[in-house]
Amino acid sequence: MSNKEKRKDIPSGPGNETKRQSDMEDKINAAMDKITVSLTDEVYDQEEYTQEDDDQPDDGYDLEEDYEYEEEGYEEETEPVSVPRRSKSARPQPVKYVPIDDIDEKLAIPFGKKKKHKGLKIAGIAAAMVIVAAGCAYGAASYYYADRFFQGTWINGINCSGMTAYEAEQALAEKVQDYSIQVASREQEPQVITGDQISYQYLSTGETLQLLKEQKPYEWIRGYYEQKSYTVSEKVFYDKTLLQQQVIALNCAKAENQTAPENAYVAFKDNQFQIVPETQGTQLNVKQAYRILDEAVAETQESVDFGTTPEAYVSASVTQNDPELQSALEACNNYTKASITYTFGEQTTTLDGNTIKDWLQFDEKGQLLLDDNTFQQHIADYVAQLAATYNTVGTEREFYTTSGRTVYVSSSVYGWAIDQAAEAAQLSQEIQSGTQTSREPVYSQRANSHGVNDLGNTYIEVDLSNQHMYYYQSGALVFDSDFVSGNMSYADRQTHSGIFTLYYKKSPDVLRGAKKPDGTYEYEEPVSYWMPFDGGIGFHDAPWRGEFGGDIYLTSGSHGCINLPPDNAAVLYSMIDYNVPIICFY
Repeated sequence: MSNKEKRKDIPSGPGNETKRQSDMEDKINAAMDKITVSLTDEVYDQEEYTQEDDDQPDDGYDLEEDYEYEEEGYEEETEPVSVPRRSKSARPQPVKYVPIDDIDEKLAIPFGKKKKHKGLKIAGIAAAMVIVAAGCAYGAASYYYADRFFQGTWINGINCSGMTAYEAEQALAEKVQDYSIQVASREQEPQVITGDQISYQYLSTGETLQLLKEQKPYEWIRGYYEQKSYTVSEKVFYDKTLLQQQVIALNCAKAENQTAPENAYVAFKDNQFQIVPETQGTQLNVKQAYRILDEAVAETQESVDFGTTPEAYVSASVTQNDPELQSALEACNNYTKASITYTFGEQTTTLDGNTIKDWLQFDEKGQLLLDDNTFQQHIADYVAQLAATYNTVGTEREFYTTSGRTVYVSSSVYGWAIDQAAEAAQLSQEIQSGTQTSREPVYSQRANSHGVNDLGNTYIEVDLSNQHMYYYQSGALVFDSDFVSGNMSYADRQTHSGIFTLYYKKSPDVLRGAKKPDGTYEYEEPVSYWMPFDGGIGFHDAPWRGEFGGDIYLTSGSHGCINLPPDNAAVLYSMIDYNVPIICFY
């Protein structure tokens, strides 16, 4: 088998052999054949000489070792020996011998011993020649790989076996020339941007050449049994302006293909408030999308997905984890938890989440509109409705008199009156905290009892038509008396009908009329018991009168007060209470 055939048995790395690899191996095989042929010629020349020597008799003497020509006066005449130039052919050449005379024949030394040593020498020389030949072939291969990559060398996925640094760079450049990147996005089919659309070009970084310099040529044989894979940066150039234009031209960047994101919000669903998460939408953030794509192209990525990169899109400003939204949810859930039961005597009314939720404002999608002013207005309206339903101040009441008559009386000073401002503030706080309670509303004025007749069973009845009064405590009559009321002949002296309560009581006191321009009063009348209930009108003793009741009030009545006999005035003064309603009627 020739050396070339032997070389073909050496593995050359993964994949199919390239033309460069075959050329390289041919060169190495030729060099080894050349060296081997030369060595064979030298061996054959030596064998010719040895075969002729073997024809000489062996007398046990070594001419070169045992004999010296030292005879005095003797000089051997010799003819020049013509030494032929040795050919590289393997055929034996004729051997020429130097003639010797009779003396030389007598002195000839047998060659038996020399023949033995020459066989060993021939073997050693042959072995040395083979080693030299192998060394020359190894050196030739080392020289070959001084500027080429070993077999089994892969760079960035490209088989660079036997390539120069320039050839490897060209292979990398060819790969870049076919570059393209696929762009995926939300709700759109992927699109491809090719290298020629953005003037994509390969730029050498010098890393490939550096890899070759780090390679030790004399280790070339390792490439046949050891694969090396390297990764070098593939620096590229592309036109960023063209890339921007490509981004704008993408389907996902067109207005008709974009939907804005929706914020998370609180909605009332399934009888409770809950957060509806935000929606992503498909509104592209073009600047961020370009930045992402630019980085991907710079790193020679083959694909990029905007859909998995949230910053590529316009995001919702309010997410389901927004602290303010969580607070709103908590507040809304408190609204549904809140339950305030108002008591009005034996009557009750309850405000709970089913009503409160209707005070909250929602848009057409069910999103809560956090409008505190509107919500507070709903609370104020609710309290006003309570007042309209249960307040009795200023309302007309049906009253059954002691005389058996039914009269209708009203009052602007007596009755139930809810303090609407104070009640609205307390109710708002209880709703927001989810309070569950049962209570009375906050009143600015109270009456004796609830119901249609809030007068209760403790009151003072003043029958102006019959000029007689009655004092009932817990339904029992405890006092009654005739009296004289305001003079009906004068409109400004008539006693007013209505329901009143006692302002205060004083004993003694001086009653005075209107003050005149000269500083005096129309009248000044000292009394022992004074009990006002309607401005300057009240109960008092009238010792100057001899009669009470009847029709006296029609023409000789008072200035508007209820005149009582002194003894009766003293009794009333001792028992009258500030909260007792005073019912005056005709």
